[in-house]
Amino acid sequence: MDNLDLRSARSLSAGERAELFTAAYEGYLLPFRIDEQQLAAMDDAFDIDAEASRIAFRGGEPVGLGNLGVRGDDAWIGGIGVVTAARRSGIGQALMRALHDQARERGVRRVWLEVIVENTGAFALYEKLGYRTIREVEVWSLAAEEGPTSGREIPAPQAQARIRRVSSGREPWQRSDGTLGHYDDLRGLESGDGVALFRATAAVQLLQLAGQAEPLLSALRRLGTVSVLNLPTDDPVAETLRSLEATVVVRQHEMLLELEH
Repeated sequence: MDNLDLRSARSLSAGERAELFTAAYEGYLLPFRIDEQQLAAMDDAFDIDAEASRIAFRGGEPVGLGNLGVRGDDAWIGGIGVVTAARRSGIGQALMRALHDQARERGVRRVWLEVIVENTGAFALYEKLGYRTIREVEVWSLAAEEGPTSGREIPAPQAQARIRRVSSGREPWQRSDGTLGHYDDLRGLESGDGVALFRATAAVQLLQLAGQAEPLLSALRRLGTVSVLNLPTDDPVAETLRSLEATVVVRQHEMLLELEH
């Protein structure tokens, strides 16, 4: 580890960061490819602080990265990974500790992350670093279904205001108001006593919902396959999704570290 050098993510260009991100998730439980445009969108939506985020260099070559989103007293680990050849050498732990240091410098008190249930190695590392599991969350997919459109579209700000009035739960980082404030393509939908906020991109992304879920989900699936990211397992919407024969794509632990200052 003596030759490990941790630098700001600004030490790489956006294109280089995207290439490293993709390489660091090769062979992962959910591997993915990310390009420069997608990385920029993620940085913006999730408030990734490139100056606080870290790149691990070994022998002058980038071998790992850790992304840190910052919103006031809260921060979020927006992806941490190490290229295949450099794994199991302590780089992931070094990156995490560096991100914690950066968070402290910015006055952060709580650091959040999600880890796939099957990723027992990462889960053990996070527990070692002081994280505790807050709740279990699931990623759901509801297949599209043809049929007449139901529900009524309403302005997104109107839908969001109604949800805020009645919802008391904490949304995960990716679906929180802080994230939604970065989107200019939010849409609102009401049906019966329910109201939802969503985006229609490659899939229909259900972001927030309040009230009766079944009519809203039935309406949204007319627009395409519906995706719901990190829905708490005890959320009533999960039971409705199950009744509609939706599929759980992945299960995760949502974890929290309360930083000492």
